[in-house]
Amino acid sequence: MRALLARRDVRLLVLARVIDMAGSNALWIAVGIRVKELTGSNSAAGLTFFAFILGTLGAPLGGALVDRLPRRPLLIVLNLAAAVLVLPLLLVHDRHSVWICYLVMTLYGLASGATSSAMSAFTQTLIAPEHLGDANGLLQTLLQGLRLVAPLMGAGVLSAFGLGPLVIGDATTFALAALLIALIRQREDPPEPTQQEADTQITAGFRYIAQTPTLRQFTIVAVLAIVAFGFSESVLFAVADAGLHRPPAFLGVLSSLQGVGAIAAGMAAAITMRRAGEARTVVLGLSCAAAGFLLSAVPSLLAVAPGTVLIGASLPCIVAGITTLFQRRTPAALMGRTDAALNVLTGAPQTAAIAAGAGLIALVDYRFVLAVMAVLMAASALYLATRATRQPSAGVSARLTHKPGEEAPESITTAPVGEAGVREQAR
Repeated sequence: MRALLARRDVRLLVLARVIDMAGSNALWIAVGIRVKELTGSNSAAGLTFFAFILGTLGAPLGGALVDRLPRRPLLIVLNLAAAVLVLPLLLVHDRHSVWICYLVMTLYGLASGATSSAMSAFTQTLIAPEHLGDANGLLQTLLQGLRLVAPLMGAGVLSAFGLGPLVIGDATTFALAALLIALIRQREDPPEPTQQEADTQITAGFRYIAQTPTLRQFTIVAVLAIVAFGFSESVLFAVADAGLHRPPAFLGVLSSLQGVGAIAAGMAAAITMRRAGEARTVVLGLSCAAAGFLLSAVPSLLAVAPGTVLIGASLPCIVAGITTLFQRRTPAALMGRTDAALNVLTGAPQTAAIAAGAGLIALVDYRFVLAVMAVLMAASALYLATRATRQPSAGVSARLTHKPGEEAPESITTAPVGEAGVREQAR
């Protein structure tokens, strides 16, 4: 970790990401609360999240753009565009202007998907394979810490000063992120031109995942995990109410416990990946989540509290492990589209799971739902433990010469490869 942070460019990249997410997390919750205040409708407020998810479904378009342009300049442009994009929220003053929130959040989701893919691809280019696990573990630790503070800050500022300061603050964080990325000195090789049709370029990430056994296995696990976590959005309210007989505000305490577990696990995930590989790190996270969901079904704070910590601890292990594996197993010229494909493949089931969880909790006992969630996590852990192939040794290079549908060699590099090679693998 010290070797990683000793590099000026890496510190700038991490700081840019943290500043970017700090403003975004504070604004997202505030927009939903503001819509609720103006309309009095929970459904109208919930549509702000739906609008954001709808925008992220355009991620494959952004991924194709990421793989055709230098990532650093693209990240600068995307952040500056996002800074301008949020400013129309300053015009939201009554229920008749709520449509502006939906429009901005949809475009915000589209920009966020492109930025996420560009950031993942640029991280792959900037950081050596042996340090990717450390970088992703560090980012998860910092981002989970932000999720503890930023939403509370957003709600507090909204209550005291209105939406305006948050909009200006978010635009400022995007501008600062663009400046920090502009200060990064490392330059990229320009992407090679391609003769592929537009639709072939856009779908290349999906096809690469489908034809690469390890990525396909990790994607299946990610979908199962995201479905279980989607159910938890509604179930945790029942844990506080029906299980612990506490007021809804007690959910804030549980969220804080999740944050504590997530922060502690972020750094542990980096160490685990270095010593045991990405697959075992993800299996560990899935197992923690399964145990946490089962403990949360016990109507006692003595069980729910450690269960909630375990649920929080599971997230960095799962996210950092999958992210690192994808970065190590994907050619640089295809990274943007592959990351975008993964986001779409997990984003749609997440939205459906949140809706299904809200319906299930009204029909069956919350403990049954928790049991289903635990089974999903345990099944995912068992599947990955028995099906995933051995992970490559960090820092060892090998050329990407495997054929479509075959497993990548155990020693693999994430160095950029020619577009012709990528085209053959993605075909």
